[in-house]
Amino acid sequence: MPMSQLPSIHLCIVQPLGYVHSLGLLDPARYFRWQFRRFGATVTMAKNRLRHDAVNFVFGAHLGFDAALCQRHACVFVNLEQLGAGGAQVSQTYLNLLRASAVVDYDAGNVPAYASDPDTVPLVSMGFAPYLAPSQLPPLAERPIDLLFIGSMNDRRRALIQRIESAGVQVSLFDSPLYGPERDQFIGQAKAVLNMPFYESSRFEQVRVAHCLSLGTPVISERGPASRPQAVFEPCVAWLDSGTLEAFFRDEFKGAAYHERAQHAIEEFRRVDPVEAYGDLLAFAAGFGRAHHERRPATPWRPTRIHIGSGKDYKPGWLNIDVQARAEPDLVLDLAKPQSWPLRADVPTAGALELAANQVDLIVANNVLEHVSDLPRVMTHALELLREGGKLQIEVPYEHAPTAWQDPTHVRAMNENSWIYYTDWFWYLGWFEHRFQIEQSGYLDLELRDAPRERAAFMKVTLVKVATTLRERMTARTMSAGLELPDDAPGADWLYRVQRTTPASVAVQAAA
Repeated sequence: MPMSQLPSIHLCIVQPLGYVHSLGLLDPARYFRWQFRRFGATVTMAKNRLRHDAVNFVFGAHLGFDAALCQRHACVFVNLEQLGAGGAQVSQTYLNLLRASAVVDYDAGNVPAYASDPDTVPLVSMGFAPYLAPSQLPPLAERPIDLLFIGSMNDRRRALIQRIESAGVQVSLFDSPLYGPERDQFIGQAKAVLNMPFYESSRFEQVRVAHCLSLGTPVISERGPASRPQAVFEPCVAWLDSGTLEAFFRDEFKGAAYHERAQHAIEEFRRVDPVEAYGDLLAFAAGFGRAHHERRPATPWRPTRIHIGSGKDYKPGWLNIDVQARAEPDLVLDLAKPQSWPLRADVPTAGALELAANQVDLIVANNVLEHVSDLPRVMTHALELLREGGKLQIEVPYEHAPTAWQDPTHVRAMNENSWIYYTDWFWYLGWFEHRFQIEQSGYLDLELRDAPRERAAFMKVTLVKVATTLRERMTARTMSAGLELPDDAPGADWLYRVQRTTPASVAVQAAA
């Protein structure tokens, strides 16, 4: 494919707030990025963020994905879950998403769970990743970790590990989730990594195996009746079944013959390169992207939900704004500074967007208002953007809790009286036709659970935009410094003009 026809590729990692296990998706995403770059494609990567100008490959959509995002974004979903009988218990929503979308899979056994025609689903496998290959590793016999197990634990896996240890081999496990380079340094210290199926479907976990082999560490994998590894992995992995488990670890594992075979398997894996499959996938993405971009809405995006803040709690499908570009918001915007509506912009995540007064249903400001330089202006902009009945949800540190002032960027502390100017004394801010009304107010503890005031770490308040009553407007007129009157400027037709007399009329008057 000519480079001029290559689409821009964006890899999106779905990570619910604080969910550490999404970091496990970085390994396959890095491999996709490396393969696509080999063809000259421009590839970007981010958590939860889609790009309007690219074909988005989405990793981890089973953790939650708003299907409405597919209307404005070209999305190809990368399924890495074991689906079907005996596989992962994914939601029906996820399966429906796959059925209605473009999908790429790593195992043909998953495809019947969501596709009526398997030929429509591209299949790719993992191979050797040169960027992981260490320049130097200790010989297998000198590595301090006998056998390393990586993954979630269940009763079946625990029982197999106990059998291995009873044969005289210590199995090391992490005491907390560990991913990325922090995990890889331990893989490089292991004589081998143990791979055992988690689900009854027993599909070969090639992402983990390929990653370990690329790092130069052998893999010993249990092989069940339902396991169907790709042919390229056959000579690259030490295969065991339940009946030979104890004998292998007791008699062979630490011997020179095993080390020699394991080193040969690592060298064999260095020749595994499924580059053609990724070339086909890139061509598929190009065609899919062109078709999607031709039919998607041409009108600007007019968001109805705004998230003030970005970073770790970016909200897909919302307009995420932040004052700092490093938080990777959709739009860098400071609501503490003067703004005029409508605001129009073109941003990578959403393309053309328009933000107008009375457009927004919901604004969320989570631990933001204690930082802003001009809070009345921020609240004024929020009131302008919200439609009547729209809501502003606020979470801030409580003034009397240790969470207040702990951040050096805090400029104020908040308490129960912090909202009076925006609800009862609105005229001080120059508001007249609308104000805020407290719909709900409460306290949260350090774990963000509802709590009584004496244990409060945070306040959570919901404000609603309401029209002011006639009585309130009279109060505003009375208390405001200004007169709150319209300008009453006369139009051009009502401007006074001096009536001029004509020369003829002057002559008549003189003759008389």
